[in-house]
Amino acid sequence: MRHERISAAAPTGTGPDELARGADLLAVRLAASGATHAFGIPGGEVLALVDALERAGIRFMLARHENAAGFMAEGLWHATGTLPVLVATLGPGVANAVNVVANAQQDRVPLIFVTGCVDQALAESYTHQVFDHQAVLRPLVKASFRAAPGTEDLVAAKAVALARRGRPGPVHIDLPIAVAEAPTAPRTLPAMPLFSPSIPADLRPAQALIAAAQRPLVIAGLDLVVQDGAAALGRFLAATGAPLLTTYKAKGLVPEDDPRVIGGIGLSPKADALVRPLMEAADLIVLAGYDPIEMRQGWRNPWPASRRVIDIVAEQVTHGMHHSSQLIEGDVGTILTRLSEGLAVKATWPGGEPAATRRAFRAAFAAPDEWGPHAVFETLRQVAPPGTVATADSGAHRILLSQIWSCDGPRRLLQSSGLCTMGCALPMATGAALGSGRPTLCFVGDAGLEMVLGELATLRDLGLPVIIVALVDRALGLIALKQSQLGLLRIGVDIGETDFTGVARAMGGHGATIDDRETLAREAEAAFRRDGFTLLACRIDAESYDGAF
Repeated sequence: MRHERISAAAPTGTGPDELARGADLLAVRLAASGATHAFGIPGGEVLALVDALERAGIRFMLARHENAAGFMAEGLWHATGTLPVLVATLGPGVANAVNVVANAQQDRVPLIFVTGCVDQALAESYTHQVFDHQAVLRPLVKASFRAAPGTEDLVAAKAVALARRGRPGPVHIDLPIAVAEAPTAPRTLPAMPLFSPSIPADLRPAQALIAAAQRPLVIAGLDLVVQDGAAALGRFLAATGAPLLTTYKAKGLVPEDDPRVIGGIGLSPKADALVRPLMEAADLIVLAGYDPIEMRQGWRNPWPASRRVIDIVAEQVTHGMHHSSQLIEGDVGTILTRLSEGLAVKATWPGGEPAATRRAFRAAFAAPDEWGPHAVFETLRQVAPPGTVATADSGAHRILLSQIWSCDGPRRLLQSSGLCTMGCALPMATGAALGSGRPTLCFVGDAGLEMVLGELATLRDLGLPVIIVALVDRALGLIALKQSQLGLLRIGVDIGETDFTGVARAMGGHGATIDDRETLAREAEAAFRRDGFTLLACRIDAESYDGAF
């Protein structure tokens, strides 16, 4: 059990004999836990906290909306692994952030959400902007704490430990004004013990199933990404001869130009139909960190009841989406490594079904000659340098992009796949670019971009090289497609066309309107050389998505 000793008595900017404030205790603990930035919008109730964060070496980043600030924190976490921190003032600040907290819960992000609040005694008679933050947030977080005098650092340590343990998720800290501002006596504090994921002592039953399998298949998902299990997955595939399917979040755990990788699954009926015969032919399915929260309804009971299935999870959740023969809980990568030990390499899939499915996959999503979303994604994939991180907003473009876009490493296509919230891609790309310092792609529909246009000002102020690729079809394309499929009237899905090129220029960036491959390639190449942000408005026909996925 490891303990770090940190001092909460003298944050940066205070002398050794000065008393720290409650906010300083919390901030120093967050810094010791790996936080480098905090995102949000300040208000009177969090001014002491913002000051304390800066003094502790945590840079406060101003966003234009709390929801976007949370996605920026997530983007930075994906890029650097640093602790994601969101700060909001009371009342409307907290309410604005509810969506991104729910996203952190469903997409397994260890978000620390610190909110300012009025003191309890004042709240009994003062009602302006006051509601029960904890009551609103408890269904969405792993825990909600209200800091009391002398507990600020302890609460922060508990919050970080809970946020990271098992399946990561958000934790809330309500920090009353008087607690944040009150002087606190110096003290040196032990860190909370680090949790070591448990590994089942007896893996022999699972090893026996793997050794006997002639047609093994692996489906990898979100847990394995969060636990950085890419190398372990690669070793397991080599030892077992299994082909790989991934959820959208798990794309790139094995580079997708590897012949063992068939493709992403979960939201595209066309893709799922192609892989279903493979699942039916497999004599063993190994779920490696697979979390069905990413999957659509068609993935309820997706394999025969008689199929042997080993389900390896970070933390057991009773979801009812599928059955398994064996459930193994713990560090997914370590378990895969243990299961790989001592296996004799053998030939698998004598009929060559995985290779045939991989070829069918690529043919099904090949770009047609005419201009459209396929051409946009194919062109950008050719232009983007190796290692480029891209983000995808929710909508029809995301489903098609996730089938076409080839990832050469994990966390190279970031998206909201559990909550599937619109408006996430631009701020997530902002956080990723802040962390990496490299040009980052952002794919977004025109309606999704209009939700977060104010964050272009954040990009301008930070000077970040984010390349925004807007699919301009003047509609909520995915919802319109569903209306058509259900034979319903087309209502509430059409929007006007915004002059995104003009908006980009007005907000301090470069903008261009794109109608063909050649212009897109030229503008994209220039964008990757540009310091500031670029907005490429790619005008497409919404009907291009019909039958595409």
